[in-house]
Amino acid sequence: MKRREFITLLGGAAVAWPVAARAQQPAKPVIGFLDSQSRTFADFVLPAFRQGLKDNGYVEGDNVAVEYRFAENQIDRLPALAAELVRLPVALIIAGAPPAALAAKAATTTIPIVFGVGDDPVKIGLVTSLARPGGNLTGINFFSSELAAKRMELVREMVPAAARVAMVSDPTFTLTEFQVRDAETAARAMGLQLQVLSASTSREINAAFANFVRERPDALYLGTGPFFVSRRVQLTQLAARHAVPAIYSGRQYTEVGGLMSYGTSLTDAYRQMGAYTGRILKGAKAADLPVVQRGNAYEKCPSNGHLFCRVQRM
Repeated sequence: MKRREFITLLGGAAVAWPVAARAQQPAKPVIGFLDSQSRTFADFVLPAFRQGLKDNGYVEGDNVAVEYRFAENQIDRLPALAAELVRLPVALIIAGAPPAALAAKAATTTIPIVFGVGDDPVKIGLVTSLARPGGNLTGINFFSSELAAKRMELVREMVPAAARVAMVSDPTFTLTEFQVRDAETAARAMGLQLQVLSASTSREINAAFANFVRERPDALYLGTGPFFVSRRVQLTQLAARHAVPAIYSGRQYTEVGGLMSYGTSLTDAYRQMGAYTGRILKGAKAADLPVVQRGNAYEKCPSNGHLFCRVQRM
């Protein structure tokens, strides 16, 4: 081979090699993040989710991408949003709250789904077993719908002479019916009168607290739900303004001035969801990953004149 021909051949190979190498590089996996809530709520839990991913070797924007879909508390939008993620397609779907998890399950039987739910995932039909979920779903169960009795006990501890408790609930949240039923049962067992008020907008929250001026309940029991989390500053400030001792469902309320909370750490749950996502992207099967059951936390923080902060892990 002549020297000129050899140099030409070598130069062509040098150009072709990087192209071939790039073509052989694995595509960046895409995660679908489906939530019934608002982006405002997601901003609260996403740092924890990303930390769970990072702990397992994945960094958003680096070696993994995320497609976000938020229903903005409009549950009827979830099936279309889930179908959209499936069509992209995505490698895995994160589903926050039962409505999103159920919509994702209905949309695909093959794409792995990691959920985070407060209700029993077996009872609501997401998995067949906590230990061996089977199918394409696994996730985190944080018992938020099973804590009414304990929260009511803490209300009694907080206000020993309490006779009437006001409960503010979100009628648009899918689990509200069960929450109200459990709260009524717990209140009745403790000899407390429970007044249930509904609020699903900022204006209705203001109206509910205006009712306190007339009715003067001894304590406030706040229901759970994504809308309340997104309005937690408004809720805790109104409780302080009206001098109503209140118990909330998670530490995100005490962190902005709420008096007391009892519930699972949502940030811890989303961190675990990120960890499971990383494991599945590395090859683990959702069917083989047991549903993680998170413990609860009791927290009282310096607000409304209280000069102490205590966290008791359950």
